Amino acid sequence: MEEVLYDIIIIGAGPIGIACALKAKKSGLSYLVLEKGPLVNSLYNYPANMQFFSTSEKLEIEEIPFISKEAKPSKQEALEYYRRIATSNQLDIHLFEEVVDVKKKVDFEVITSKKTYLSRQLIIATGFFDIPNLLKVPGEDLPKVTHYYNDPHLYAFQNVVVIGASNSAVDAALEIYRKGGKVTMLVRGDSIGERVKYWVKPDIENRIKEGAITVFYNSEVEKITPNSVFFKHNGVIKSIENDFVVALTGYLPNFSFLKRLGVDLTGKYLIPSYDPKTMETNVAGIYLAGVICGGKETHKWFIENSRVHAEMIISDIMEKG
Repeated sequence: MEEVLYDIIIIGAGPIGIACALKAKKSGLSYLVLEKGPLVNSLYNYPANMQFFSTSEKLEIEEIPFISKEAKPSKQEALEYYRRIATSNQLDIHLFEEVVDVKKKVDFEVITSKKTYLSRQLIIATGFFDIPNLLKVPGEDLPKVTHYYNDPHLYAFQNVVVIGASNSAVDAALEIYRKGGKVTMLVRGDSIGERVKYWVKPDIENRIKEGAITVFYNSEVEKITPNSVFFKHNGVIKSIENDFVVALTGYLPNFSFLKRLGVDLTGKYLIPSYDPKTMETNVAGIYLAGVICGGKETHKWFIENSRVHAEMIISDIMEKG
């Protein structure tokens, strides 16, 4: 039996990967989506009670209406929306099939955990949520330390150190506090992050002001032990006894995978090389879509401003024939 040669293989079944698949199918191109986890894996791993910053219409793809109970949808509503798009459009998506290597001969040979596929073009839409930005301190690998936060119930009545001052860290601190946890935040800068959701920022600042949540600004973690966290605060080493550490210090794209593909990474933020008009990288036939385009600047790209990547990529592929 002759091996199938796809026009496009899309790596990553997040919202932007799904948008690329929809556009490819509507354009009559043969395609396959490969995803190492469940559908919209990154969204699935978001906190259980997460509410998007964006309104529902800004999360829509291919003008398919996203109806949510409130203006800013919940994680569960988003999971349902993207799942329904995938099923109703009968998209060809292989879940729990990780890409382990890619080789370029005449076409791209994509080797997964299950089999090998051939494709003329690749779209990399792998996001950035799978690789935590590590603290790189002793004790970070202890069982009490996590770089992911899901549900606050686990931390009820516990002493919890939350590291970070982004949206995820602030949401975790507030939720854990409201479930009865004693929360201490360690923040590297001198304030709560400026990009924290505008309706949440006053809440965390007021809880800090009234003493319900303790915060140490200008702090850097030195080491973590089974019972404590040691940190440098304004040049002085201090420690906190605690039960759990929730280190929400951000996440990174899979730079090693991009390097193996031959994609150039530039500057201190390791921005991948691509044509902003077509999203094609310095490697002919390899395109980038979504947040992976921002390198370490993961705050630059969201669903709402990278939905257009699907149209740009598929248009370029169609023009090239």
